[in-house]
Amino acid sequence: MPPSDQPVPLAKGSQPPVNRVAEAELRASDADRERIAELLRDAYAEGRLTADEHAERLDAAYHARTLGELVPLTRDLPNHQPLTAERSAVGPAAAGAPAPRPPARQEPISLWTAFGGVSRKGRWQVGAEIRATAVFGGIDLDLSDAVFESPEVLIVANTFCGGIDIKVPENVTLIGEGFGVFGGFDVREQTAADPHAPVVRVKGSAVLGGVDAKAKRGAKLKEWVRRQLGS
Repeated sequence: MPPSDQPVPLAKGSQPPVNRVAEAELRASDADRERIAELLRDAYAEGRLTADEHAERLDAAYHARTLGELVPLTRDLPNHQPLTAERSAVGPAAAGAPAPRPPARQEPISLWTAFGGVSRKGRWQVGAEIRATAVFGGIDLDLSDAVFESPEVLIVANTFCGGIDIKVPENVTLIGEGFGVFGGFDVREQTAADPHAPVVRVKGSAVLGGVDAKAKRGAKLKEWVRRQLGS
């Protein structure tokens, strides 16, 4: 038996123990921060985090200096996998990070009503195109709390003896082109300060009815799933 003051040799093939305290103090990389940010975006899109919780945790992720500061941000989420020095070194793919998100859905979302009403609001995923048609009825289309999957959203709005009301967050770009026949087609255009913010384009017609699109006061899009696509 070796003297007590001598180090015990490691068995063949074994690895030295990991210093967990030192590991938590290791500096986080940009890849580590982005992996946590992606998990938070997924949780927000699935409704597991509120808009305020998502914004608070995302800000903490991008300001984190160490791996230990990143770990608590996703600990209560089902797809949480602890960050370790080994995971950080080999990168997100080998570390078991979520698979790359599939492309935004290309099929349009269709909303149609006749002699009635349709409302779409709250937390929902917005793709590249929405088609809204109202005949002797009304459509309320609220994107103020939606999760944008595409850098540009086209809304085709057509109404006959009806109305379509469209609301968007204050910090997206809103552009419109359309016409009214004995009706009104009103798009209150705005340009977002952030060049990477989503762009919402509204086009169509209003015959004996009205289409109204504007920003919802106080509603701000804090993060969007595919922000990098606009970079």
